Amino acid sequence: MEPKKISKDVHGLTLGSFDQDAIAVIHKLRSAGFSAYLVGGCVRDLLLKHSPKDFDISTSAKPEEIKQLFRNCILIGRRFRLAHLRFAGRKILEVSTFRSGDNEADTLITRDNLWGSEEEDVLRRDFTINGLLFDSETETIIDYVNGYEDLQNNRLTTIGQPFIRFKQDPVRMIRCLKFQARFGITIDEETKQALIECRKEIVKSSQARILEELLRMLESGSSKEFFHLMTQFGLLEILLPSLGHFLEHPQGEEVYDFLEEMDSLLKEPHIPEVPRALLLCSLVFPLLNQHLLTHIQHQERSLHLGRVQKEASCIIDQLFKPFFILPKKIKVVMISILTTQYRLTPLEKKASSKLRIPQTPDFSLALDFLNLRARIEPALKIVWQQWFTAAEEFAQQPPLRQKTFRRRRRPYETS
Repeated sequence: MEPKKISKDVHGLTLGSFDQDAIAVIHKLRSAGFSAYLVGGCVRDLLLKHSPKDFDISTSAKPEEIKQLFRNCILIGRRFRLAHLRFAGRKILEVSTFRSGDNEADTLITRDNLWGSEEEDVLRRDFTINGLLFDSETETIIDYVNGYEDLQNNRLTTIGQPFIRFKQDPVRMIRCLKFQARFGITIDEETKQALIECRKEIVKSSQARILEELLRMLESGSSKEFFHLMTQFGLLEILLPSLGHFLEHPQGEEVYDFLEEMDSLLKEPHIPEVPRALLLCSLVFPLLNQHLLTHIQHQERSLHLGRVQKEASCIIDQLFKPFFILPKKIKVVMISILTTQYRLTPLEKKASSKLRIPQTPDFSLALDFLNLRARIEPALKIVWQQWFTAAEEFAQQPPLRQKTFRRRRRPYETS
C-alpha cells in the first residue's frame, strides 16, 4: 500500500515541536542502518494542538539491537517486548520494533512479538488517529490509514473492523472513550455499535492495563467526561459495579463534582503532579461518607477513627474488587487520607479545642484532599484554613529536645 505523505507546509509541525532526545535517538538508529519514526500519540497530540506526554519511537531495529546501540536501554515485557531508554530524572523514551500479525482473527492477542514492516506495524494499531508516522529527516507525516483526514474531520475510527479489533484487545474500548473524553472526537457509528456489543469482553483484559488507563484518565483533566462515557456505554458497571450502582442514585452526583473539581485543578498552571492515591480518593470518599452517615452514625457507640479506618478499607475493597487489585502502597495512603478527613471534619460535633497536628507522613495529602472538598463545599474553606495555618505553625516549631538519661548503676555492679 502506498501511503499518503503530508508535507510540513500542510501539517505545520516542526522538529522543534518534538522532544530533542527522541530526535537524537532516531538519528542514531538511522545512522546504524535502521529505519525509525516518531509515532502515535505525540504526532496526534501535536496535530490537535495538545502537549504530548510521551514521544514514542517505532523502528525496524529488534529489541536486542536497540540495547546494543544504547547504554541507557533496558528491555521490558513478554507479551509486548519493548525497549525503554532512560534519561536524567524520570524521563523514559519508549522504542518499539515494527510488528506484524493477523488483523482478521477475532481472538484475544496474548503475544505480540512477531516483527514486520512499518506498514504492517501501522495496520495492527488501534485507531487511525494513532497510526501516523513522523519522518524527522523529511519532516513529513506518513499516513497508511487515512488518520490525518480523520483528525481533520474530528472522527474516531478503528483501523480495520471494530468488532474484531475490540475482541483482539478489549482495552481498546477504554482507549476509545478516553480519546472522545480528552479531545471531543466523535466516535463513528460502526465503532460505537461495536463498543456496545463487545463491552463484556473487557473482563478478558489484564486488570493492571485497565487500571493504568483509569489512573491516566484521572490525571488527564478530562476524568468527569470519561466516567460519564464509561457509565453511558455500560463499561463501568462491569469493571466497578459498586461505583456504577452509586452513580445511578442522586448521591452519585457528588462523585462527578469531585472529578470536575479535580479536572479543573489539574488544568491550572504550575500544578505539581497529583499522587494517584489522592486522585482515587475522589471516587471513594462520596461512597464512604454516605456509608458512614447511613450505617454507622445512628449506632449508639461513637464514631472513633479506628472504626473509620476499618470502614474505609472495606469500602475500597468493595469498590475495586473483584476485578482490580490496587497496589498495597496506594491503598495504605488512600486509607490514611480518607480516615484523616474525619479528624479534620468529624461527623460528630465536639467541643472546640486546640488543633493537634498528627505526625503522619500522609497528613499533607489529607489537607490537600480537604482543600479539594472545600472547592465543592465552600463552608469547609474556613476549616481548611485553620488546619493549614496550624500545620504551618507546627512545621516551624523547633524539634523537641530529647532528654539524656544516665544509666543508673545496679547495686551489685562495681566500677
